[in-house]
Amino acid sequence: MSFGKRLLDLVLSILLGLMLLPVLLVLLAVLAISEGRPLFYVSERMRSPTRAFGLIKLRTMPIGADKVGGVTGGDKQRKMSRMHRLLRRSRADEIPQLWNVIRGDMSLVGPRPPLRRYVEDYPQVYGPVLQSRPGITGLASLVFHGHEERLLAACSTAEETDAVYRRRCIPAKARLDLIYARKRSLCWDLALIGRTAAKPFQRGK
Repeated sequence: MSFGKRLLDLVLSILLGLMLLPVLLVLLAVLAISEGRPLFYVSERMRSPTRAFGLIKLRTMPIGADKVGGVTGGDKQRKMSRMHRLLRRSRADEIPQLWNVIRGDMSLVGPRPPLRRYVEDYPQVYGPVLQSRPGITGLASLVFHGHEERLLAACSTAEETDAVYRRRCIPAKARLDLIYARKRSLCWDLALIGRTAAKPFQRGK
């Protein structure tokens, strides 16, 4: 990671953290009342093919649902409360990941950090992808996220979700992540951050 990209991450993460702190505190209060504790969920993700870290999110699944493992498809979505689905749809559950960026686990922009199982099963895919530090948002997140959600929402079991994710999502996202890596620049990072910030206000997105 270049010095300029790291500096951009630190400055924007601190500013965004301060701006979003009141929102986060309100969300934590609502979650504590409506859903109970724990309020946060820490998921093991891969920063590189050999190095893991704890990805911090607001909890959006019932306690124990994470034991099923894998990505979230229709089988898990049916267990979510309305509040959980709202957090996922708005991506407000990812606000705590600004702390991951400040720590250096992630960047603001990059490939979404994958689960260990997929990195170990597809080293030829994730070796090149994880040359870029994982991010909160990125080209694949903006371009493919909606389609991925629709594909996985149609799945009714954890096994079906895993199979669809492996067959349809991993290759498509990897291609987009590698396009980002080839064209990466601070200006493009700022453009992708801007598109991410505007996305909640775009209908039908």
